[in-house]
Amino acid sequence: MNPKKSPFRRRRRLIRALIVVGALGLSIGGAFADPPPADGTDLTPIERLGKDIFEDTSLSQPAGVACVSCHDPAQAYQGNNGSSISALARGAPQGALGKRNTPTIMYSSFAPPFEFIEDHDAKTGAVEKIPVGGQFYDGRAVDLITQVEGPLLDPNEMNAASKRAAVEAIRIGAYAPLAREVLGQNIFDDPDTAYVKLAAAVAAFESSPRFHPFASKFDDVLRGKAKFTPLEEQGFTLFKNPEKGNCLACHAGVEKSNDPRDWLFTDYTYDVLGAPKNRRIPATTGPGKIPDLGLCQRPGIKSAAPPAYDTESLCGAFKVPTLRNVAVTGPWMHNGALTTLRDVVAFYATRDARPGRWYPTAKQKFDDLPSVYHANVNVAEVPYDRKAGEKPRLDDSEIDAIVAFLETLTDRPAAYATRR
Repeated sequence: MNPKKSPFRRRRRLIRALIVVGALGLSIGGAFADPPPADGTDLTPIERLGKDIFEDTSLSQPAGVACVSCHDPAQAYQGNNGSSISALARGAPQGALGKRNTPTIMYSSFAPPFEFIEDHDAKTGAVEKIPVGGQFYDGRAVDLITQVEGPLLDPNEMNAASKRAAVEAIRIGAYAPLAREVLGQNIFDDPDTAYVKLAAAVAAFESSPRFHPFASKFDDVLRGKAKFTPLEEQGFTLFKNPEKGNCLACHAGVEKSNDPRDWLFTDYTYDVLGAPKNRRIPATTGPGKIPDLGLCQRPGIKSAAPPAYDTESLCGAFKVPTLRNVAVTGPWMHNGALTTLRDVVAFYATRDARPGRWYPTAKQKFDDLPSVYHANVNVAEVPYDRKAGEKPRLDDSEIDAIVAFLETLTDRPAAYATRR
């Protein structure tokens, strides 16, 4: 193995992360016949506490923004808090906006902790170290507990003064008795310890069945309770075909399994796609813009990587998202550059064959990535293995079919969409 070579040019299926379900001990709930109870009686005490924290608008400075503001249950726990720029969520301070498109946190509890693991190529026997897991597009939070800190303290998001300030707001708040009941009467004596335990309560809520109901038409098909339409069936076939969509190469599932838990539609790895610049974001067009390079800018990436690993090969890489609920969690890509699901599928299919469609004002492709990192972009794997002017791997009707299939991955709103 040459540790200086980027893994993204020879991506293979990586199902390893799917085994984390058992390791995390997550409860797997069936679909709710009705919306979850607003009072949280479907939740354990620590999940109820996490729900209260998740919805607490007093933790931001100024008050008014909570986790739920940007992770709206009515939008599969994604959203932008009423921002005028759909790709960036509105933060608590006046005029503040997030830096990336808000990801859904549904099914995020299945992600393994961030690490570099050995990936074995079954065909060649080659072994590579590749990054997997973590939370956020760049994996900067190792797990759900550490993820809580990011938005809470980010000056463009909740802007809390400190962890201790957040703990104090909870201590004097309406659900402090529940916190003492769940975490102990002396929980607030040590604010630093209290913060970790309160963040763990949020993680417990985000690991509850509300966030992974497995309540889509696709799940019903797996269970034998529904059937695809002919167009959806065609789309699923194209999705799996390694010579057509090749989507399973990253958006993984176990083809012989009818268990919804084996179909999380991500392998939790990272890929460099060269997404178009989002010109609706003012900061992307002005002079002095600092490019968003994704994984190579993750704090601590050099110490996390294997010895001698060229971390610049990770510039432009973002985590492969789950496709569950993808039809209702737009805009898409880390920068929200694509505004329809059909455009997303079409981008994958035609990025290289018809680059002018996606980079209309650029002199070259991959206009949101400095040219020094263009060699990192995945251009060898199907469906990207096309040259300009060549026939794309998918035609328009096949793109429509894959979109139809992706729409079957939307959970029934009754399974999760009660806020309070």
